[in-house]
Amino acid sequence: MYCCGTISRRDGKETFEGDRRPGKSRLHGNLPSQIHERVHRTERYVKEYDLRNTASLEESVRHSDVVYNLVGRDYPTKYSQLKFPAKYADSGRNFSLEDVHVEGAERIAEAVAKYDIDRLIHVSSYNANKNSPSEFFRTKARGEEVVRNIFPETTVVRPAPVFGFEDRLLHRLAGVTNLFTANHMQERFWPVHAIDVGTALSVMLEDDNTASETYELFGPTNYSMAEIAELVDKEIYKRRRHVNVPKAVLQPTAKLLNQLLWWKTTSADEVEREFLDQKIDPNAKTFVDLGITPGELKNFTFHYLQGYRSSAFYDLPPATEREKREEKKYLHVIDDQ
Repeated sequence: MYCCGTISRRDGKETFEGDRRPGKSRLHGNLPSQIHERVHRTERYVKEYDLRNTASLEESVRHSDVVYNLVGRDYPTKYSQLKFPAKYADSGRNFSLEDVHVEGAERIAEAVAKYDIDRLIHVSSYNANKNSPSEFFRTKARGEEVVRNIFPETTVVRPAPVFGFEDRLLHRLAGVTNLFTANHMQERFWPVHAIDVGTALSVMLEDDNTASETYELFGPTNYSMAEIAELVDKEIYKRRRHVNVPKAVLQPTAKLLNQLLWWKTTSADEVEREFLDQKIDPNAKTFVDLGITPGELKNFTFHYLQGYRSSAFYDLPPATEREKREEKKYLHVIDDQ
């Protein structure tokens, strides 16, 4: 939604957003085919689509000049080994990573090519690699390849793990449910601000020189997950517990939970990704080539995490640079013997 919101604010533009969950929009009193929001003299519409329905995809893109593919899934929702009542057959719990990242991306690219649309901007992922031990990264890489074969002018965007409102990084660490890990939270990456990613996608809308290019969008600082968890704990004035479980135990458990529970928990592939550090493609372009300076994560933790504080600390302002320097003068020793 950050990306859609940023793009739709371009003056004089009409934005059509595909929505595969129209029922959710109706819960808020909106019909997907009728949502009409004026933002800075722009027109913003939401259209219903089905990733397996070619006609609905074509209807969503055929009047466009530029198409963004932001469709993705970070865990599989295909339950081929389990039997569910017929009434749940169309509930959306039937997509594998291959279905979304490869086959779905292929249908979207074919629709773009069929109607001779000027631009396709395909949002992939950091670490996209066909030889990766992670199925998520493998399918992302195959999706890039398939899209480029159909529409060679495709712009490929590989964002790092994103932070912002309703993200799956800061909020996950600040919540109480992120209890178990498998790699002592040693995975390293360059977290990127969602607003910066949205701004980059918006720049690509106007700059035809970005066609056929690949962009790695990442933040200015490399963190381990443990270092980010420490920043989160300091900001919310709480100590979240993280228990390390051997990969051989957590991975099959996560796979089973993902198959049995209808709500988002974790998956075997997410456990696998805990052991993979982010690798930057040296041949890809970056924020620098778009004239954008990405924001630093530690400058936004107060903005996004204040709601996790207790009432006793809620109104305290973020730590000043002087207070941060003073804290570094002290060595904190924890006696756990």
